[in-house]
Amino acid sequence: MRSKTVCIVGASGKLGRYMVQQCLDRGYVVHGVCRPKSVVKLEPFKDRISIFAGATNDREVIQRAVAGCDGVLTVLVPWGRQHYATGTAQAVLDLARPDARLIFSCGWHITRDGLDKFSNLLQWQERFARWIGAATRIIDIDDQIEACQRIFNSDARWTVVRGSDLEEGESQGLPVWSRHVGDPILESNRTRRIDYALFMVAALENEDLVHEAPAIVGRQTPSARAHAA
Repeated sequence: MRSKTVCIVGASGKLGRYMVQQCLDRGYVVHGVCRPKSVVKLEPFKDRISIFAGATNDREVIQRAVAGCDGVLTVLVPWGRQHYATGTAQAVLDLARPDARLIFSCGWHITRDGLDKFSNLLQWQERFARWIGAATRIIDIDDQIEACQRIFNSDARWTVVRGSDLEEGESQGLPVWSRHVGDPILESNRTRRIDYALFMVAALENEDLVHEAPAIVGRQTPSARAHAA
């Protein structure tokens, strides 16, 4: 039986490297896309994965990397003011196999149906990020919003995983999720980065998450434990 092939777009970042390891642990063939200057970060995996060096919004690089892949795990980042996240998302949507499972990570709680309830802190963080972006041109929240809207409007087999504040540490198991920010189960707003990666990789095989935008929280956080109880 043929091993499934998974492409990880943004493989050299902290989240990406966790996903690489977890995909290898599951027996997947792994393709990794990262910027040329970041290839060194994938050195521990160099003999076990195929590395495609280039910008993640480079359509030629993405086309080669996703060719024949059963799934694509994409880290959307809001860096710069050149529509980087939008270009990355559109390239994956256009060039992946029509039946491929597409999992995107989004660090901002971009709403799909308008029913999310954002805390004062989250609203302040967004305003601050917009101010920083306008002043420095380092961050573009609107680009992240546009990227997610394009995914939401796609007929592809997508999932957009919306993260909470991330921390390092040993795995606490598969995070729990809800459709809407503001639900009590998500109140702790904290997830181990290794578990964020776990949720992304597990979503490849979870048909219940097709066309969902789950907001996640760590399984052992107080709000998750209170919900379980």
